[in-house]
Amino acid sequence: LFKKGLLYQGHKVVWWWAQGGTALSSAEVGLGYKTVDDPSVFVAFPLEKDPKTALLVWTTTPWTLPSNMYAAVHPDFDYAFVEGAGDRTLIMAKNLVEAVGKKLKAELKIVREVKGKDLVGTKYVPPFDAFAAEGKAHAQVFSVIAADFVLMDASGIVHVAPAFGEDDNAAHRKLLQSHPDLPLLCAIKEDGTFTSVLPKYEGRWVKDADKDIQAELKERGLLVHAEIYRHDYPFCWRSDQDPLIQFARPAWYIRTTREIQKAIENNSNVNWLPSHIKEGRFGDFLRNNVDWALSRERYWGTPLNVWINDVSGNLAAPASVAEILKKNPKAFDHFHAAKKKNPNLSEHLMVHKPWVDQVTWENPGEPGVYRRVPEVIDCWFDSGCMPFAQWGYPHAAGSKETFERSFPADFISEAIDQTRGWFYSLLMISTLVFPERQFPHPYKTCVVLGHVGDKEGKKESKGKGNYTPPEVILERVRMEFAVLKANEVKGLTPKPGEAYIARDDYEGLDLTGESAEVSLYCGGEAKDKSKTKLVPTKALPRRVIALSEEQIAKLGAVARPADKSVMPVEVPRLPANEKVWIEDPSAPAPGADAFRWFFYASSPSWTNTRHSLTNVRLEQKEFLVKLRNVYSFFVIYANIDGFDPSKLTARPAKERAELDRWMLAELASATQKVETALEGYLLYDAARAIVDLVESLSNWYVRRSRARFWASGHFSDGTASQDKADAYFTLYEVLTKIAGLSAPFVPYFSEALWQNLVRGPFPASAESVHLSRFPAADIAALDPKLAKEMRAVREIVSLGLQVRTQGKVRVRQPLAEADVVVSDAELTAGIRAHLSLIAEELNVKNVRLLAPGEEAGFVKYTLKPNFRALGPKLGKKVQACKAALGKADAGKLRTELATSGSTSIDVEGEMIALGPEEVEVSVEAAEGFAAAGGRTGVVVLKLELDDALRDEGLAREVLAKVQQLRKDAGLAFTDRIALHIEGSERIVRVATSAASLLASEALAEKVSFGAQPKATNVDERVFSIDGEELRVRLERAR
Repeated sequence: LFKKGLLYQGHKVVWWWAQGGTALSSAEVGLGYKTVDDPSVFVAFPLEKDPKTALLVWTTTPWTLPSNMYAAVHPDFDYAFVEGAGDRTLIMAKNLVEAVGKKLKAELKIVREVKGKDLVGTKYVPPFDAFAAEGKAHAQVFSVIAADFVLMDASGIVHVAPAFGEDDNAAHRKLLQSHPDLPLLCAIKEDGTFTSVLPKYEGRWVKDADKDIQAELKERGLLVHAEIYRHDYPFCWRSDQDPLIQFARPAWYIRTTREIQKAIENNSNVNWLPSHIKEGRFGDFLRNNVDWALSRERYWGTPLNVWINDVSGNLAAPASVAEILKKNPKAFDHFHAAKKKNPNLSEHLMVHKPWVDQVTWENPGEPGVYRRVPEVIDCWFDSGCMPFAQWGYPHAAGSKETFERSFPADFISEAIDQTRGWFYSLLMISTLVFPERQFPHPYKTCVVLGHVGDKEGKKESKGKGNYTPPEVILERVRMEFAVLKANEVKGLTPKPGEAYIARDDYEGLDLTGESAEVSLYCGGEAKDKSKTKLVPTKALPRRVIALSEEQIAKLGAVARPADKSVMPVEVPRLPANEKVWIEDPSAPAPGADAFRWFFYASSPSWTNTRHSLTNVRLEQKEFLVKLRNVYSFFVIYANIDGFDPSKLTARPAKERAELDRWMLAELASATQKVETALEGYLLYDAARAIVDLVESLSNWYVRRSRARFWASGHFSDGTASQDKADAYFTLYEVLTKIAGLSAPFVPYFSEALWQNLVRGPFPASAESVHLSRFPAADIAALDPKLAKEMRAVREIVSLGLQVRTQGKVRVRQPLAEADVVVSDAELTAGIRAHLSLIAEELNVKNVRLLAPGEEAGFVKYTLKPNFRALGPKLGKKVQACKAALGKADAGKLRTELATSGSTSIDVEGEMIALGPEEVEVSVEAAEGFAAAGGRTGVVVLKLELDDALRDEGLAREVLAKVQQLRKDAGLAFTDRIALHIEGSERIVRVATSAASLLASEALAEKVSFGAQPKATNVDERVFSIDGEELRVRLERAR
């Protein structure tokens, strides 16, 4: 960069500790804020050509006024010339005239209006004449400039002193690009006192001079208004009585603005996710680029490799130690002497402080000695050099070859705040260093991550305690709490045996209800397994627990005084006896797989994530729990039936049942989606494709195939049917493929699947799922027509179940009839072929397929606009469209939408075409019916029940209770039982008529009914079903 003429010396504004003579980092500045009262002054800057007219300029740092260079306006604001404030006309933002009038207690009259951009270039007389010569020499000095940082606040015109403000200095540097000879006016020395350019204030500390400066301005008629405002201001953390000041220090810059068009071109070739960052946040940053302040006044950091000749002022920037040694073979003798005294010194320290500061050389024939400048390099520059610096390129042996293999990177990923950090440093340095290489580089894709917040979306903070400790997700559901005595907590009325914590902490442990049973213990582990009633309250801050004195004594803990607060972040560091663990023993921690999956599947990578134990468990339940249940189902029945894929031959997919072909088609489609999404770095899309696949597998394929798995026959003796084998092989193939697809997301569970399902029967296969090839889609298995038909069938079933929920009719209760109105005529034949399946899923005796319009006697439709879709299209007319839809024949329009895919409606004399995505259709059923509609169509259920239907529903409820008792009794899936049913007359009658159903479904070798003497050594329970008493007794068959 030095050789290309891109390095130069200028100034950078830093937070400066004048008394200590050093700059502070952002982190250090944040340590010392105090609330202070400072002046807020409105000063008149008379126009050079019209002294009776003045800019009303605002500042909160009167001591910087002697160093004023510009007055800033916003180019797009309206500005007013006003009278009524003394004998001069004042210029201020039009929208602030009323507020300023109130401050001045004057009626201000607007006599003229202009845009801010029209004021740019206007010369004015500065409040102090210390730099009058510079004002005459440079047209830009003491003139109005345009700046976007100007807010509609105070007067709308801001005093700009580039020596004392970041925004001010940035504005000055922009002007330097076209006027490089502009000076930097500064009336302050490094120690924070005035220089001799202001004899009246020379040697005085800047803050001490504020009042006298205001008094002088008032005496000269320039002070229009002064007031005090209270705000937070940084003080030095080393000396908390010393306020910091913003101060321009000499700094080295990279002239990035000269090459910015190349950087913009480079950026245009990068694949940004999300795409709007390219021209939005990052693109804007590039288009508004200012030169990079490269140097820092620090001790720690990479020393800036610039040497200056102390006589001639010539510069040199050696690229390596070898280059320096050619100039002076003894240049590093100071380091070698230090290493001789301390052999543990790393060779890498040779080019770091303090030894590098002693490196000098002389050039033959040139007077003077070359000495290194004292600054170090901005650490962000180090980060941007990573692509080549990590290999020691180009000096280290083999580094060129390694660099070429790895450059550019396929992708990088970091949080959105890195658009002005690492993303920028990487791209800019690469553009400057390798301008001849084909763009993009140094990265092809940039995945921008959102931030992780708490469950409300707020920033997680250790101080506030609104964070979920990772060990709660990864290890055990427990947290530490400081101990208070419950009777000392204001606003709390304790009850015996109860413990209390803040509701936010209660919910953070994923506890629900008004109380929960938890384990409390002091120290690392619980000494007993007794439970305590935990109650949430608003009377406590986070991470404290209120206990009775008896509870505290029992735990061996020590309570803190109620008036002695403790920060959440301090709790883990308290003595062991001053804190108590709360653990929820009822549910395990989700674990590492669930934690990883949460971040992939909860939302796209670039959106903010709401992190909590509850939300992690929600995503875990949707995928991992569901997949584990399917896996457990397969393993249990494969072991029961002797299914071994290594000893059996799978039938070709095209010869299997339609349900198998559909499942394998879904697998092939999902595999394609996952591969495409991962190739495009769309992790959320890939995760959702896997979720949808597992949903199809669990809630449709396995559920629809259970009878096939439960069919008689065993594989070991060849009595299992081909259909049963097809079901096993289909489920096996899907599970093993899912192990591969999910391996990058949930490495531990996918490995468990692989080891049992693949390595177990096939020991010669890949040692690990992570060493196997990523699954490829079986293109031959794809069946778009079948997939579309089954998707429609599943939506119809989903709508029917939704109708049952709305009508409060249990799925176990059979209904007489369901009517299905299909929107897409092309799907009618496919749906008709599956009417028996639909009837079985909806538990109805008959399903009728109706054409759109034939349902008119059962349902009524209501239409309204989809405002999100129609708003941009119709604008203000969207409300008129809503009214028109409300008056129209909704049934007719809905039929047109269903049959032809569009309809039209008169909106204020204009015919507007509407599509299915632009209209929301709600369905209302006639009395005795219930209905729901979706994209596929409408489902109408007849809710009327006769005695036969009621009895059949009751029989299903009895069976459910029997199965519940089997499970609670801990019976194995294959255990046969003797079953006895007692209860009301109706219960016994219905159960007797359903004896064969009970025997087959509950594996009952014997079913008996009626009153019997109470038996021993049996499992027995009494249930109530719709007010009817049911007594179930079962025992293992002998």
